[in-house]
Amino acid sequence: MAMVIEQAPVGFEVEEKISCVGEKEMVSDGGFFKPETNSFGHTFRDYDAESERKKSVEEFYHTQHVHQSVEFVKKMRAEYGSLNRVVMSIWESCELLNEFVDESDPDLDEPQIEHLLQTAEAIRKDYPNEDWLHLTGLIHDLGKVLLHPSFGQLPQWAVVGDTFPVGCAFDESNVHHKYFEENPDYNNPAYNTKFGIYSEGCGLDNVLMSWGHDDYMYLVAKENKTTLPSAALFIIRYHSFYPLHKSGAYTHLMNEEDKENLKWLHIFNKYDLYSKSKVRIDVEKVKPYYLSLIEKSSTGGCNK
Repeated sequence: MAMVIEQAPVGFEVEEKISCVGEKEMVSDGGFFKPETNSFGHTFRDYDAESERKKSVEEFYHTQHVHQSVEFVKKMRAEYGSLNRVVMSIWESCELLNEFVDESDPDLDEPQIEHLLQTAEAIRKDYPNEDWLHLTGLIHDLGKVLLHPSFGQLPQWAVVGDTFPVGCAFDESNVHHKYFEENPDYNNPAYNTKFGIYSEGCGLDNVLMSWGHDDYMYLVAKENKTTLPSAALFIIRYHSFYPLHKSGAYTHLMNEEDKENLKWLHIFNKYDLYSKSKVRIDVEKVKPYYLSLIEKSSTGGCNK
């Protein structure tokens, strides 16, 4: 997947939008309306709500927390970092995701391409001039192709779900935290302290994150030498890092660039999370726009 977008500098207009983003403003901002309930009629990210998916979601996180260790992450990064499996276009990857439903998500049971387009279209409405952000919305979950046989058919716990650092203590803000007690790193003195193998302000780019679609797509973008702005790469790698952008955990590992990019992630997260409703997108109607955006991006033509 080749993606080329030139750096988009943060100017006054964008800073103004960022400055008014907060918990209260998330209800309605720039025309975007936050739905009250998810696809199942419950509040968003309520892992205790009685729904048809509650048990399977908890079982998912049990398995994920047990297996996502430093050793496992290093193994996956070494195996998949070479990107030698499949050559596929961005839109082909989007269509491939039609076959999968994210088992970790308590809010959504629609095919993944619907979520990608819901996210991108909601961003496009409020930020019409930031087409690099539209494209980021479209591609942010494309790493879920790891679920497909062509990409190794990894189990869902190694592809989706909330992400978190490995190599340091598992913060209690992680959903279903209790299951980390079965992780081999939990009682390892090299990994179970606040900083673990890291140092204060080392920068998240130097932190090993639990393996999944976020980290894989981040590696794809970097290996393809994308000129996506650093904010876009930050969004791609950390959009599932809810302990950070919802609970403020692990901030002691961030550097100044991370702190600036977190502003963009807070903007993006609203659209990523709250577009998970039963509002359907006419794929064929919006497809030409995104195909043109992908074409523009290959020559560095997106707005900057």
